[in-house]
Amino acid sequence: MQYSKVYISSFGYELAPNVVTSDDLEKRIEPLYEALHFQKGQLEAITGIHERRFWDPGYKVSEGAIKAGKKAIEASDISPESIGMLVYAGVCRDNLEPATACVVSHGLGLGHNTHVYDVSNACLGILNGIILTANAIEMGHIRAGLVVSCESARQIVDITIDRLLEKKNMDNFKQTIATLTGGSGAAAVLLTDESGANQGHRLVGGTIRSAPEHHKLCRWGPDTGIPASGLHVMETDSVGVLKNGIALGIETFNAFKNELSLTDDKPDKIICHQVGATHQKNILSSIGIPEEKDFTTFRYLGNIGTVSLPITAAIASERKFLVPGDLVGFFGIGSGLNCLMLGIEW
Repeated sequence: MQYSKVYISSFGYELAPNVVTSDDLEKRIEPLYEALHFQKGQLEAITGIHERRFWDPGYKVSEGAIKAGKKAIEASDISPESIGMLVYAGVCRDNLEPATACVVSHGLGLGHNTHVYDVSNACLGILNGIILTANAIEMGHIRAGLVVSCESARQIVDITIDRLLEKKNMDNFKQTIATLTGGSGAAAVLLTDESGANQGHRLVGGTIRSAPEHHKLCRWGPDTGIPASGLHVMETDSVGVLKNGIALGIETFNAFKNELSLTDDKPDKIICHQVGATHQKNILSSIGIPEEKDFTTFRYLGNIGTVSLPITAAIASERKFLVPGDLVGFFGIGSGLNCLMLGIEW
């Protein structure tokens, strides 16, 4: 897929206020460490994550999405009335219904002619929302659209720690260690056509690949409400996700370079979904991209699901890691397995 008149006009993001270190979590699961004869520091050593952030208890994800959305709008030259589409793309939602996008649209004061709906696809939600919005802009259906999300890890981490203390065994630890990397935050991406591009970044195009035969490798459920029921669990086959995710990533990257006719030295920079140190090292090595082209936030923010990539891109831009003229790759992968890569002219 390729685009000729779609721009990322601005980003907005909100970081959760409560910093939780890996040491903090290890103190809570100390009985497990004693049972398994683990040394302190294993969580950070395995994941590369020093800390992550949590919202206050009871915080609604729509609140974070509204704050991030307002920041994206304020950073652009687009009025709320001009936004023709609002997509909420988080894994976490206020309720099963209505769509959390309805709450966010009302909070942002968008018009009654705005397309308003939720999209859910694990950690790829925001990238999927970008594609849906970009398609509507490219076809001339809307001039501008906003993709928002807010993720909350506090509750699922608390539930996971309770399970770890109840079942002090290695198998349970292996299945749930990925959950302990989770962080919380909110992000928004505002897209426009060329009439509202301002100092925006042109969306060149991208590629999607899927491997749904691996849909059992990571599961969070069964219900999607926040707060969740007592049945709520998250389990991840980390080895299986890494192995099959890398294979899917290689396939997608080759198709991405072919679709956008990129030379061997492109893209200039990349922003990946933030999983952890092992994932970063293996994926970069497998697709032949040097580490200096990548910008990461996982060490201090953890894995924030759908909002990890846009928050990282926004921070990378603020810190001048992404500069005008760069061809930037947004590389996302989510459980399912699905992979989506976008190219943006910064």
